[in-house]
Amino acid sequence: MRVKLFANFREIAGTRELEIDAESVEELLKKLEELYPEFSRLYEYAIVMVNGRSVDDFSVRLEKNDVVALLPPVSGG
Repeated sequence: MRVKLFANFREIAGTRELEIDAESVEELLKKLEELYPEFSRLYEYAIVMVNGRSVDDFSVRLEKNDVVALLPPVSGG
């Protein structure tokens, strides 16, 4: 599946997008953390979106054609 990276995630990975296979959001985050250990400190505050919808339950199953986005928290001001 495609993983779109924004802000700090993009800076750490050095790319806007990755292709990674995973069966769930949880597995995907673990694989990303193995590739980029610094991601772990961002996960606590990250917004995870699957196909444009925010997910809080990381056991959500993923399909081959899904698009997952990792975003930092949004703050106003």
